[in-house]
Amino acid sequence: MAKVILINGSPRADQCTATALDEMIKTFHEEGVETELVHIGNKAVRGCAACGYCMTHDGCVFKDIVNEVSAKLAEADGLVVGSPVYYSSPNGTLISFLDRLFYSAQFDMHMKVGAAVVSARRGGNTASFDVLNKYFSISGMPIATSTYWNQVHGFTAEDVKKDAEGLQTMRNLAHNMAFMIKAIADAKEKYGMPKLESGNFTSFPDGK
Repeated sequence: MAKVILINGSPRADQCTATALDEMIKTFHEEGVETELVHIGNKAVRGCAACGYCMTHDGCVFKDIVNEVSAKLAEADGLVVGSPVYYSSPNGTLISFLDRLFYSAQFDMHMKVGAAVVSARRGGNTASFDVLNKYFSISGMPIATSTYWNQVHGFTAEDVKKDAEGLQTMRNLAHNMAFMIKAIADAKEKYGMPKLESGNFTSFPDGK
């Protein structure tokens, strides 16, 4: 069975971001996709120390929830990252978590499907949405989209429950993501994975 990991980057486990993710979880289950929700927004997650440990060892030098989620993601088919909007950006804990997760992962994320979900009272959603999507696009992860940008609005969970368009967007996102995961699995069986080149880095010898 296909599986999706959902990250709640909000400090609050049951408020606006959680409400959006819960709408996706219900839809995933209708699609026959297994889910696991991980709440990281209330954890003390430090940023990357640029120590290079993960280049020669399995995982990050800091033995915390980053390594725990990395092990889960290695076996999953998709990743949903949900964040509240703080100053037109995802919250700092989530950014630290994602920097370390994506940099230290010792497995290939290529063709795992990614989706970002953002929640705000009013504004800053699209800027935050853009930041989160960068993690997927640099990792060869197809990005799932919906019928609008993946966002909900509200100051409380009850507000979000009244955001009919936002919740509709979450359901459509989950349907699309489930379809992509199934289609990629089918194509992998028929054709194998896409060919990847590696080893070339941008360089300007002799200052040119």
